Amino acid sequence: MPAVGRRPRSLVRTAAIAATTVLVAGPLAASAHAEPATPATPDLPTELVAAITRDLKISPQDYLQRADIAQKVATFATTAQRQFPGVFGGAWLDETGKAIVALAPGDNLDQARKAVQDAGFTAKDVAKSETTLRGEKNAFQQWLKDQPESVSKAIRGVAVDTLNNSIAVRVDKPDLPLPGFVDPARVIVMTAPPVGGEGQDVPKAAEIAGAGPRTMAAGEAYASVAGRMSLRCSLGFNGTDGNGNVVNITAGHCNPNISATPGANSPGVYQLVGDSLGPQVGAFQKSILGNQDYSIVGINDQFRDSFSNPVVNVPGAAPVNITGVAVPVVGAPVCKSGARTGFSCGVVNAVDQTVQVGDRLLTQSFSANICALPGDSGGPLVTGTLALGISSASSVADYPVCEIPNLIGLITGNTPQLFAQPVSTVLSDNPGLRVRTM
Repeated sequence: MPAVGRRPRSLVRTAAIAATTVLVAGPLAASAHAEPATPATPDLPTELVAAITRDLKISPQDYLQRADIAQKVATFATTAQRQFPGVFGGAWLDETGKAIVALAPGDNLDQARKAVQDAGFTAKDVAKSETTLRGEKNAFQQWLKDQPESVSKAIRGVAVDTLNNSIAVRVDKPDLPLPGFVDPARVIVMTAPPVGGEGQDVPKAAEIAGAGPRTMAAGEAYASVAGRMSLRCSLGFNGTDGNGNVVNITAGHCNPNISATPGANSPGVYQLVGDSLGPQVGAFQKSILGNQDYSIVGINDQFRDSFSNPVVNVPGAAPVNITGVAVPVVGAPVCKSGARTGFSCGVVNAVDQTVQVGDRLLTQSFSANICALPGDSGGPLVTGTLALGISSASSVADYPVCEIPNLIGLITGNTPQLFAQPVSTVLSDNPGLRVRTM
């Protein structure tokens, strides 16, 4: 979602497809067991436990167990994609938290099925492999290039829909001419989501009594300033760069002047004391805003100790200790922390997807059915106690409180969508960059 102070054109103009192909990364493994031990007393703060039970309707033990299973099936999927490209059809968690691996007819089907069963997962027979579905997606994108503007402008996106073993197409209006291989049942008509108004600048103060170094954790508010422009966002995960320097990983659109980054005039990042600007804690070293949405903030020397922690919290609450990095998996539980709306949870419903955000195309995002509002941008998303993503955009950014869109979602089924930048992609694009962990 846009940070406060960002113009309306930055807002999301499309909602998420229910599910897309699973994005995997990290070490490969031939098999993984799907039944991890459940901790007797989860080490989670009270505020996060409340969000899990309220939003996911599961226990904190189930939350941790499902998060663990999701990463195990993601690792398995990496191997399956390589070993059985003709039959592997994707992987996800179902509504009960069970890991499902889809298999299509083809060579080595029996071998693939045995590998799934040996890993402790459930095999599901489907008609098309993931390779076939990706081919259909590419064919659709090629078809779209030759269409008149009256058609191309009405197409919001296309994605592999793993759960339905098809491609799904988002459109502005019904009855558009589409290729014959597109299933009419997977053509999703969505009206434009609400568009937020202008934001507010952060009040500036020359001196604030008592302001100075203190623990700065993911999920806390900060202000970014470039000249007269100031944005209010949430800190992302603390980490270190390839040279061992202390950094924070937050959203790209939280940088009010990307063209000046890096350099002597790169926008500064400031501690917030209440609603006023506190001391400068760092400056943007790198910001990417286009197909991806992330920033790396270099922390000033006197604040190194403040950011040398592996925790996520909400203001005034106990923290979550980050223990590693995860990849998004459809069906996995996920919770976000933001300075505006605190902890809230949902499930990943799309990965490796394309979404139109204003004039740019966010192509490597994942989404979850979570409400987030301006000010939550840049904040962390976790699955279990693993770093998963950075809040990027919201389908309900102009509502004053989350209770309104959440209630509308219960009535209509059109739940809020939070679009996020995978942390695993940021790390892979920046060798030596690390998220600080326990």
